[in-house]
Amino acid sequence: MDIKSKVFKIQTLISSNQFFQAGKICDELIKKFPQNNYFYNLKGLILQSSGQLKKSIEYFNKALSLDQDNYAAMNNLATVYKNVYEFKKSEDLYKKVIKKNPKNIKVLNNYSNFKRELNQYSDAKKLLLQAIKIEPNNTEVLLNLSVCSQGLGQMDEAKKYAFKIIDIQPFNTSAHKILSSIINYRNESDHFEKMKELLDEKKLKFLSLTEKIDLFFAVGKAYEDMKDFKNAYNYLSKANLLQKQNNNVDLTNIRKLFKNLIKLFDTLQLKDLPKFKSKKKYIFICGMPRSGTTLIEQILASHSKVRGAGEIHYLSNIINEFFLNDNNFNKSKILEELSKSNNKIIEKYNNFLNFHQFDTDIITDKAPQNFIWIGFIKLFFPNSKIIHCLRNPKDNCLSLFKNHFPSKTMFWAYDQKDIADYYILYSKIINYWKSRFEDSIFDANYENLVNSPETEARKLISFCDLTWEPECLQFYQNKKTPVQTVSVSQANKPIYKSSVNSNLGFTKHLRKMFNILDSYF
Repeated sequence: MDIKSKVFKIQTLISSNQFFQAGKICDELIKKFPQNNYFYNLKGLILQSSGQLKKSIEYFNKALSLDQDNYAAMNNLATVYKNVYEFKKSEDLYKKVIKKNPKNIKVLNNYSNFKRELNQYSDAKKLLLQAIKIEPNNTEVLLNLSVCSQGLGQMDEAKKYAFKIIDIQPFNTSAHKILSSIINYRNESDHFEKMKELLDEKKLKFLSLTEKIDLFFAVGKAYEDMKDFKNAYNYLSKANLLQKQNNNVDLTNIRKLFKNLIKLFDTLQLKDLPKFKSKKKYIFICGMPRSGTTLIEQILASHSKVRGAGEIHYLSNIINEFFLNDNNFNKSKILEELSKSNNKIIEKYNNFLNFHQFDTDIITDKAPQNFIWIGFIKLFFPNSKIIHCLRNPKDNCLSLFKNHFPSKTMFWAYDQKDIADYYILYSKIINYWKSRFEDSIFDANYENLVNSPETEARKLISFCDLTWEPECLQFYQNKKTPVQTVSVSQANKPIYKSSVNSNLGFTKHLRKMFNILDSYF
């Protein structure tokens, strides 16, 4: 097999997730051609794709030591640094490539993704507009432009870019999915007809598993808009079934984690522990995903003294890095950090958020599953505020069933029983935290909020020690905090009641999930 054939073989193996085999062939090429920077970059890419991020850095750096102008290696290294939260190193590399090669579409696109992850959507969009001037029909750039516009509340522009993608690539299900999240199909049916064309068996066979999942979720949403719950469930069920095939679903580790959390905090004498104070004041907004966390953040971040960081995962990553091994907690290390006046937990969390360049000292962290870490929030950020979002369990679990989540931590969200089981685990741990820290946790009830918006919003603002500002209920006009989550379309509208009791249309289709919830609540 010649070199070209081997490289093609490696690329084929990478695309089919056969990373070990790809790595073996690449190692042979590196051994034979030790001064070839291309093969080191390729090995770095294999390691990056298989999740071995820190090891991939070695190979990208080796490629750059052999050719300092290897833009592909620089781009890949910048992406890895972003993924391991080395933000400065990542941004410096993106800037370096753009300075040397301002028309590098891949780098402009990836640097835009970097900006978007930091919730700097306006800067992200500027980079994409530079890229689209160079390649007006680049569908990857157009897709990111659509996502950026949607996050900024520019729905007409988001639709325009998505429709342009479909004109170029009618089978682009990512664009169809974006449109489905924006369009209300009770009032508009043209796009629905386009999606239905893709459901033809002859066309469906050309779609990948991921593309089918996107399409089925989008079609399911359209049918729900039209109150055709039978067909809505049919396609949502197909989407969930396919997605579950991609995931190894086992809640054993989560049960073990929650059990060990309770065991840990039962043995900690909280009143004897030191209290830390920070110049910055954090508001942690948590709860089950799809419980109203985005709405609460939009209300709070519309206040003149508050900025929204969005759905960031810094806290979870820091706790996992410092204190967890195989779901077991290192109590001595926790006590060691608590004994320091400048501990690494607060320092690292502050450093991450400093890179967002917020101009106020009150910042929201809207990672829903921070409900797991409420005890740690109380230990390391005692002057923070904790908002727990909750809604009707059946509405909440239905909303999970209806959506596709990019996060790997949501592996349990694609099966009726798994969703209900996870919801019960969440309820048990949140009840435990309330038994320990009840006065420190504010319950933001979704149904109460939509029925009495100003009354409930005022309570929320007061709990956060802020003065009331009418702008807090005009979040859909302010658009201060871009939205990155599946709630993006809802967050750009005034508070509405149509999601309350949304489960009623699916009662006979989701009996397994609802029966489990009924047996517990």
